[in-house]
Amino acid sequence: MKRVVSIQDISGLGRCSLTVALPVISAMGVECAIVPTAVLSTHTMFQNFTCVDLTDQILPIAAHWKSQQIHFDAIYTGYLASKEQVGDVLTFFDEMRSDDTLLFVDPAMADHGKLYPAFGPDFPGEMAKVVARADVTVPNITEACLLTGSEYREKYDEAYIKELLEKLVALGAKKAILTGVSFDENKLGVMGYDGSRYFSYFNDKAPMSYHGTGDIFSATAVGGLMRGMTMEEALQLAVDYTLQCIRVTRSDPNATWYGVEFEKAIPLLCERLKDR
Repeated sequence: MKRVVSIQDISGLGRCSLTVALPVISAMGVECAIVPTAVLSTHTMFQNFTCVDLTDQILPIAAHWKSQQIHFDAIYTGYLASKEQVGDVLTFFDEMRSDDTLLFVDPAMADHGKLYPAFGPDFPGEMAKVVARADVTVPNITEACLLTGSEYREKYDEAYIKELLEKLVALGAKKAILTGVSFDENKLGVMGYDGSRYFSYFNDKAPMSYHGTGDIFSATAVGGLMRGMTMEEALQLAVDYTLQCIRVTRSDPNATWYGVEFEKAIPLLCERLKDR
């Protein structure tokens, strides 16, 4: 069985970060170890949430695991809460990465043209150091612009997306995947670049969005890669599963506002994987 470690925060309530990554990757038949960067009572869309920072635990965990000769097939990073955590995650890579370990970086820090409120203007430059080490990075368009110092646009064409992808690869990432890409008002998906060729996949654009769908996408893509899928196959699965999660949530009149009901769509995920 393949083993992934996911490094990001965990919210006691609210479907995002590790509370998404752990069940989704596990449902795909892949072991998921975790390094919580912080423990929150809820995710940050709630008011008055509590938070315990765990920056001081990242490197001791790495040291313990290294002493136990633990091997990871992939290291998957998500939301990092501070510049200090960025430095510790880079050290974690150095300590725990083997020649065959995939580094998958989701630089979760911004959306809709703006940084998340917790981050200062110097944070993208720090996150770029993590992206530079990635085998695969999956920013949205806002994050890609901040990482590369590019102008953010609400309206864009394919040439603009290709330029962003080329700049991400120039940072050092081996493969760059832009999420939330749309060239058609009815379609939404991803476009990627590996330094030599571009690839893309689109499915229907849902009429509404939910918190945590980016985490669902990334976890599914990581799981797919660990199951032996090609990059294109893993991305197709991730786009399709994320869309299905949104659809089942929209169809439930009692759905909560704070996240997608991804649990209901796990049977679809397992069905797609049964022949692999």
